[in-house]
Amino acid sequence: MTGAGVPAELCAVVLAAGEGTRLRPLTERVPKALCPVGNVPLLDRALARLAGLGLTGPDRVAVNACYLGDQVVAHVGDRAHLSVEVGDPLGTAGGVANLRDWIDGRPVLVGNADAYLADPAAAPGPDVAALLDGWDGHTVRLLGQPAANPTAPGTFDGHCFTGFSLLPWRLVRDLPVVVSDLVRVLWRPAEAADALEVVPYPGTFFDTGTPADYLAANLHAAAGDTLVDPSARVTGRCVESVVGAGAQVDGDVLRSVVWPGATVRAGERLVDVIRFGNGTVPTLPEPDRQHLLGPAGKHLA
Repeated sequence: MTGAGVPAELCAVVLAAGEGTRLRPLTERVPKALCPVGNVPLLDRALARLAGLGLTGPDRVAVNACYLGDQVVAHVGDRAHLSVEVGDPLGTAGGVANLRDWIDGRPVLVGNADAYLADPAAAPGPDVAALLDGWDGHTVRLLGQPAANPTAPGTFDGHCFTGFSLLPWRLVRDLPVVVSDLVRVLWRPAEAADALEVVPYPGTFFDTGTPADYLAANLHAAAGDTLVDPSARVTGRCVESVVGAGAQVDGDVLRSVVWPGATVRAGERLVDVIRFGNGTVPTLPEPDRQHLLGPAGKHLA
């Protein structure tokens, strides 16, 4: 074992191949893994968490890519081994299977690039170290949080999955390189064999898969304040928001995200939305948006 209970032979895979269809139109030109949260691309947050465990470089960390994969490849550079999937994404299990030769007998920590985690009591990396501590090298481990409904479909031992799993080589070795997901081909069978453990994550988690969760992750990263990139130009009013690099804000922004290079014109008032370019993605259901706008279309918030 190395520091923080990390097995010396452990490698890690960050899954970054997905299309992010629920985040469209944000992901029409930017892969979900590169969408910024708190002005930091999600993929960089995942790599920083692995670095906090001592896992860095192309010998210890791999990233898969497919949808808009050229952007992922360029962004990762030589920081990790790259696995580019041709055609459609292979899914979570197929993506790991496609890296079998690179994993090469090692246990593997698998993380979703779109997972936002934050624990005020521990830095990224140490905050998930409990997933590794005391592991016997044979069971499947998942990081999780207690579910509101412990018996709901998709839960594991009453927990919701929070983005990271720990897999033994003996199970990775036999995964087929076909479109497949870890839930069906590995996690549920392990659960049925009483070989799956859930390790609770004490911090905050968002999977950022929907506009509402993506906004919530950004607002959490802002910690009740406003994060403004130094290269942004702001002449309007920003409250509890995130403003990206090169953005120009001349209007009012409340509980919203302004993407890099986006514009908020004078007289505009954004509330609970994501602004990209000149477009806007709402994050609230229509009745709630109408409540904020009021009967005459005027913002009340």
